[in-house]
Amino acid sequence: MTTRMPRRTALLSMAATLPSLALAQDGFPSRAITILAPLAPGGPADVMGRPLGQALTTEWGQPVVMDHRPGAGGTIGMDAAARARPDGHTLVIVSNSTYAIAPHLYPMPYDTETAFVPVALIAQAPSFVVVHRSVPATTLAELIALARAQPGGLAFATAGIGFTSHLATELLMAMTGISMLHVPYRGGAPATQAMLSGEAQVNFMEAAFVRAHAPGGAIRPLAVGSATRHPLFPEIPTVAEAGVPGFESATYWALLAPAGVPVPVLARVSEAVLRWARSEPTRAMLTGAGFIPIGGDAAAFRAHRAEDAAKWGRVIRERGIRMP
Repeated sequence: MTTRMPRRTALLSMAATLPSLALAQDGFPSRAITILAPLAPGGPADVMGRPLGQALTTEWGQPVVMDHRPGAGGTIGMDAAARARPDGHTLVIVSNSTYAIAPHLYPMPYDTETAFVPVALIAQAPSFVVVHRSVPATTLAELIALARAQPGGLAFATAGIGFTSHLATELLMAMTGISMLHVPYRGGAPATQAMLSGEAQVNFMEAAFVRAHAPGGAIRPLAVGSATRHPLFPEIPTVAEAGVPGFESATYWALLAPAGVPVPVLARVSEAVLRWARSEPTRAMLTGAGFIPIGGDAAAFRAHRAEDAAKWGRVIRERGIRMP
């Protein structure tokens, strides 16, 4: 004999198995949204985060504000995000320097893989191998030959130890057998100034800097680190095309949320962000700013993070990179 569950009991049981579903759909967002950026203001995080915030403000009717918390390779801001209430009202925009590289270099106050859930993989920013105008190399092959003939004679500038510009150069040196002197600076701006002045001779530079400084002749781009040519510079070959097959390096940007956000809320946030990231106006804006749009979902981000973390972790171990 089958015992029928009373209707009220059945409804209560169903509600218990679907916690906060109705509230998540009807009550979110209930206040301002914070996009936390574990980087200094004025950089790529703002290029993406502010237009995204405007779009979400329009769609949801709640203000979206940027909150910059730089320091320690992004771990200070990430820790603040990890401790935020997991209700969808705090998001964090990060690059792979933070989610794939920093865990190999810094003591982490959180578990990168479990403290956050992915929202979207927004875009990548390929970097170009550039040389100062004084360097007598017009191709990547010529630069490699020059560096091979003068071990340690060329200085390469980076935004700091462990940044993508650093690891990309370490990877290039490992794959070609050359040696150059690493000169780390406190951020991309002083590294760029070092290149413009000739204090350093080599750098991996993102498209926005190449577009700003190459036309005047201060620097010379030789190749781009991405798997395909950059749409803004179709005449510049990839590093692989220029003679280093298998080389690939780019800065990736993603949006995360603290772990524990209710599934319906996370789905709503992800849908809105992906709708923005995949729209033609956003893709045009990102391309014009030097990025290559991706608009990847949570599954795409997970696959990318695993691959990127393994790749750069291997480079860090094999090259003996340590924080001072």
